Amino acid sequence: MTDVITMQVIRYGLEQVADEMGNTLVRTGRSTIITEIKDISCVVTDAAGQTVAQAHHNPSLLAGFEITMKELVRAFPPEALSPGDVIITNDPYRGGQHIMDLYAIAPAFHDGRLIGFVGNITHHSDLGGVAAGGVAGGIREIYLEGLRLPMIKLYKGGREDAEIIGIIANQIRVPDKTLGDIRAQVASLMVGTERLDRMFRRYGETTMRQACADLLDYSERRMRLGLQQLPAGTYEAEDWIDDDGVSERPIRIHVKLTIGGGRVVVDLTDSDPQAEGNTNSTVANTHAAAYYVMIAVVDPGIPPNSGCYRPIEVVTRPGSIVHPLPPGAVAARTNASQKIVEAMLRALSVAVPDRVTAGSHGQISTSGFGGRDPSSGAPFVYTDIQGGGSGARPYRDGRDGQDSHLPRFMNTPVEVLERQFPMRIERYEFIRDSGGPGLYRGGLALRRDVRVLADRVSFARYGDRHRFAPQGLFGGLPGSCGAIVLNPGTPAERRLASKGLDTLGAGDLISMRLPGAGGYGDPRKRPREAVEADLRDDKISRESALRDYGWTDAGGAR
Repeated sequence: MTDVITMQVIRYGLEQVADEMGNTLVRTGRSTIITEIKDISCVVTDAAGQTVAQAHHNPSLLAGFEITMKELVRAFPPEALSPGDVIITNDPYRGGQHIMDLYAIAPAFHDGRLIGFVGNITHHSDLGGVAAGGVAGGIREIYLEGLRLPMIKLYKGGREDAEIIGIIANQIRVPDKTLGDIRAQVASLMVGTERLDRMFRRYGETTMRQACADLLDYSERRMRLGLQQLPAGTYEAEDWIDDDGVSERPIRIHVKLTIGGGRVVVDLTDSDPQAEGNTNSTVANTHAAAYYVMIAVVDPGIPPNSGCYRPIEVVTRPGSIVHPLPPGAVAARTNASQKIVEAMLRALSVAVPDRVTAGSHGQISTSGFGGRDPSSGAPFVYTDIQGGGSGARPYRDGRDGQDSHLPRFMNTPVEVLERQFPMRIERYEFIRDSGGPGLYRGGLALRRDVRVLADRVSFARYGDRHRFAPQGLFGGLPGSCGAIVLNPGTPAERRLASKGLDTLGAGDLISMRLPGAGGYGDPRKRPREAVEADLRDDKISRESALRDYGWTDAGGAR
């Protein structure tokens, strides 16, 4: 067993390896989904495929490595691997997320011996499918969502397989962008293998292997200790997906948490059956949601590795919305996983009300625009992700206009978007009154109006919370629902479905209005100065101040 100081030094060294991989990927990527939004994450594992360090990027992408790596070490024993190998896959039914998320994994060696793996997962702007960007809601089969790759070696001994590259290039709309992004993933892996080997040379193989094993045990101990400090019992809650993009039937996510004895069972078996549309959450995505909530609530400072997952048992029912079976489509899986997070936090609010937030926007509004640039005739694919309101906290207002919970995405700057694509942003602002009133106010939603400057542009998207508002806690009121409006303020104004695929003409304007977030606590107890500050900042209207907070112009009694 290594001493605690050495173990922690190695822990942060491994996390730095993962972060440096991520920085390399962002710097060398080609698509804005990577370079601006940073829809990526990176990981370092031991030789058995157990996660020992994660980058500080997108938590929702990481749990899939647990399942994917189990598949990989079975398929590729050490004798089948060489320095310079790179294995890729994006199969949602073998530990993947959805088709647009491509895993790239490389074995790492020291003195000719396998010492672990480094991997990254990256959301691509296009990997084929029925619509540019691969994010059309309402798709019924996974075969229509894009090119599904099994676990294959893209690089063998450092040499790229031209045949596989040719197959990928033949199925996508803008090959130079996607292939450039894949090669950025490979560059990231080469940085990771070199840095990991450097750490083994510095600390020695015996110390490194022991420190990795100790880190896993350390995280497990901390997770069990934290669980023991929670009130034992069974806690239940539910949330709803608006629809699956095919029918208007709402879809129920039900969670039952059983806490006791230093472990927790996250039981999702009572959730609705698998959807016909593509709102199904893959097994990896479902596990990521459960792991995220338990780590965030129990011990946010715990090293996030395979050890902290050991006391968490996730129980699902095959053929359900949280455990779909082939050929179920899954591109809009985050509509389900975000509801798992929301339901778990609501259930835990009974046990630990001071450690949870009110309801957040609880979805990811991902959109893909595809067509040809009229100035050059070249094809383009523009994928974007919009942020909404974050739930009010037990001690502070929710964060305005930020992505919440699992993803932690950035936004695409207006200047970058308009320089690269035939689009113009005409409005980008917070939506007044979208945050649920409370002692602590829910975060405000964002509105982003996009003018299309090309003809026959496909507009694919999946979003949610257009029907079921983000809920408040302990007297806090709900946040606003979202909406997508075509050509607002004109005779051609039309509200679009939250999930779907449409064709736009030059001059059309899409107004994406994201959901807000719920408030926490009785809004009548909110300090007057906080209400007046919100009025000055135009975060709430005078009507809301009077109605919801009991504010008076003269400063009299409420």
